[in-house]
Amino acid sequence: MKKTFSLFLAISAITFSSFAQPNQNDESFKWFKKASEVINYQLNQATKTYLPGKNPRSINPDGTVRLAGLTDWTTGFFPGSLWYGYELTGDKKLAQEAKKFTLALDSIRNIKTTHDLGFMLFCSYGNAYRITNDSIYLPALRDGAQNLANRFNSKIGVIKSWDFSWWHYPVIIDNMMNLEYLYWAAKEFNQPDYANAANTHALTTMKNHFRKDYSSYHVVDYDPLTGKVLRKATHQGLTDESSWARGQGWGLYGYTLCYKNSKNPKFLKQAENIASFIMNHPRMPKDKVPVWDFDVHNAMDTAERAPRDASAAAVIASALLDLSTQVKDGKKYVDYAEDILQSLSSDAYLAKPDENSYFLLKHSVGAFLYNSEIDTPLDYADYYYLEALNRYADIKKIDSSITIR
Repeated sequence: MKKTFSLFLAISAITFSSFAQPNQNDESFKWFKKASEVINYQLNQATKTYLPGKNPRSINPDGTVRLAGLTDWTTGFFPGSLWYGYELTGDKKLAQEAKKFTLALDSIRNIKTTHDLGFMLFCSYGNAYRITNDSIYLPALRDGAQNLANRFNSKIGVIKSWDFSWWHYPVIIDNMMNLEYLYWAAKEFNQPDYANAANTHALTTMKNHFRKDYSSYHVVDYDPLTGKVLRKATHQGLTDESSWARGQGWGLYGYTLCYKNSKNPKFLKQAENIASFIMNHPRMPKDKVPVWDFDVHNAMDTAERAPRDASAAAVIASALLDLSTQVKDGKKYVDYAEDILQSLSSDAYLAKPDENSYFLLKHSVGAFLYNSEIDTPLDYADYYYLEALNRYADIKKIDSSITIR
């Protein structure tokens, strides 16, 4: 395996341009260079291994790869990762493959039964259009945005997350992530109601999802007739009152993007308060990669019950970097995110070439309480890791492009 990677590096001469900042030869950036090399290799190998429309989601306990079909909420992340990989490295082969894997998801435009259309379409088609400006991606984005907007209930003031019969009108904190799709579509397709729905959803969620310390519940179930809160609960966290790590990341990311799109100062204040909760949490590990739930130690005090969640760390890092660009002095957010990215880019979390079924990161947790995807790679961990690296490169003015000879 090491020989294969060495051959790849011999064929692909990797050259990093001078940093625009004075520290262009700073040894502290070696981790970034190494990560970019591994990323380029792993993503290229993944495109040779997996087929469009059947994207890699995670690794099963028996070592086989769990694939994401067209209706899987995670299916947009692998094409999105290829687009981010192309953006990070400049490798045109990744762009060619990203287009194939993206267009294979066209029928998602017809799905009307989930809020996850932002994850499914905006992470794939949205990045494709942003990077290429090719109108071929617009029809699917237009239809998907309409279907997402149709899930908004103006009486309750939120977008319905699930259609599961055992809930009344459930809204999960994850739903904050899909608002970016609506903000973008409002401008692109001249649909101001989409932005209004996004703003209203964020305000209602801010009112009902958060505790006094700015930690978040996972699920709030509403009465569909009156809008009354029926229950505050969890679906993936340790308990109803615990702080599920990735959920805290979703909230931070969501309110940052809401402020960026609306300039409502309430959203910025909320994002900074959530960031403070995360960054100052007494149980955040030294490497800043959290356990899957911040409160897991209260009920379970064994390492087997407290695996780390690299996906939560990646989401938090990306969100903090975005937040840093929205405030006057964002250095503390950049510094914290840099620590996370250095941890994720270390041997402890970043896979070695040809390992990990060509996923990038190890050690994520999907749904612990359901014994699902525990201590495994996850496609969305890779996606937000790549997004964070691109944001970091922009802030630090790093040219990480790769010249293929």
